[in-house]
Amino acid sequence: MNDKPALRPDLAVGETLRAIAHDILATARGAIENPEKSDAEAVHDFRKEMKRWRALLWLLSTFLGEEAEQLRIEARDLARALSSARDSQAALDALDDLVEHGLPFSDRSVATLRRRIEALKQAHETTTLTDELRQRLSDALDRASAAASRWPLHLLTFSEIARRLARGYRAVRRELPEDWTQVDAEELHELRKRIVNHRYQMEIVEPLWRRFGKMWVGENQRLRDRLGQHQDLLMLESLTGPHQPLARWRSRLAPSIAERKRSHVAAARRLAKRLFVEKPGSFRRRLDVMWETG
Repeated sequence: MNDKPALRPDLAVGETLRAIAHDILATARGAIENPEKSDAEAVHDFRKEMKRWRALLWLLSTFLGEEAEQLRIEARDLARALSSARDSQAALDALDDLVEHGLPFSDRSVATLRRRIEALKQAHETTTLTDELRQRLSDALDRASAAASRWPLHLLTFSEIARRLARGYRAVRRELPEDWTQVDAEELHELRKRIVNHRYQMEIVEPLWRRFGKMWVGENQRLRDRLGQHQDLLMLESLTGPHQPLARWRSRLAPSIAERKRSHVAAARRLAKRLFVEKPGSFRRRLDVMWETG
């Protein structure tokens, strides 16, 4: 992370943000063009960079106008085109989570569940990165890189960026449930999207106060992971529905899935209450002081 471009008081704000954009796009291109990466690894790394890219576009949307929205939508659609294999991996991760926390199944039964999910994953992975799709991804990266080179960022100040970072912080706070015990899956999904944006946006100011920045990004990642594990369980749960590969185990899996979902929600609540207790205005003033003293 320390090798990535990030905002510092001794560097021009606009050109640093442009460097961040090109770094994201270059890393995404490397993911799909590296012959040593498996399709699964390439998909995972590309999707990660698209999250970083979309977070940056959201941060800069006020300054870029309609172009930022068009690029963001294209990045979203590209990531969705690669989501099928990820869905199967999510179910596998959820199964591992259950096993680690005392799933009352024999080793043989767990192995059977894993084989069925692996079969789904392999079926998706064999068709994930075709030559046509790789070319589509490459063309999109070319367009995005050309756009970033034209961005009118030369007059941008850190104060304007701090205002946008505080807006992202506020967006997370607005999505925090009033009653975590009654929150539904869609609400948690929306919260996780806001946290992903905020987590990647805060990476670009981490050098201003490394100890605080590293802590902040790390705690947001932990919160994101908890909500992601909850979402993984939902994916596993969907495979136990009628006519699905794990339907015959539904009644036996359901109690363990419900228990782990409650556990992840409770942990997410604790993390969120600690992280987002400050008001957005105070959070912005903290960023301004970090810049002034950085």
